[in-house]
Amino acid sequence: MHANFTVRAGLRLTIAASIAAVVTGLAGCSNNDMGTMPGMDHGSASPAAATPAGSPASSASGTPAAGPHNNADVMFAQMMIPHHQQAIEMSDILLAKDGIDPKVTDLAQQIKAEQGPEIAQMSGWLAGWGQNPSPSMGMDHDMGGGMMNQADMDALEQATGTEAAKLFLTGMVKHHQGAITMAQQQVANGQNPEAVALAKRIITDQQAEITTMNQLLDQL
Repeated sequence: MHANFTVRAGLRLTIAASIAAVVTGLAGCSNNDMGTMPGMDHGSASPAAATPAGSPASSASGTPAAGPHNNADVMFAQMMIPHHQQAIEMSDILLAKDGIDPKVTDLAQQIKAEQGPEIAQMSGWLAGWGQNPSPSMGMDHDMGGGMMNQADMDALEQATGTEAAKLFLTGMVKHHQGAITMAQQQVANGQNPEAVALAKRIITDQQAEITTMNQLLDQL
């Protein structure tokens, strides 16, 4: 394999393991007891130290979401950013191929158009909250959050035509299901109105896309 492929494979493992670490902790959290995940610096984002809009946290490095925030909001952004990044990588792999059903490529373009701006929005929130806008956590045991593992990504990259479209759709259905679970946790536990609103939009948009992907799979 050439160097770029090796680097990309390593990045995929890091992203997937990061999601696994966060999702495991998030499932047992509540609005009043979010705890601190290993390798994550939540800083002033604890519920007791919620940051109001217009505080000094707002800076040129990022704009925090309006209103107070808690650890659930920080964790949501820190886990959803790498999750979205992998969805975009999956879409880019598919879009680089020839002979793909136009309906599938249209969906891949739609996913990129939705999730790219959401990454920028969440990165701005984290920077404004005094958190790392490019979250990274250590390796963990299992993949989670519907993330594709390295073997899955390699298979997608090597596949062609209808096989590639099927692998993309099957993987993305699972990926979206993981995002919906994370977003539902945010709706239940988050404090920041903008972050909760984004989570609700992710649930609505990605559930609709799951329906579309299942229909496309039936047609291929």
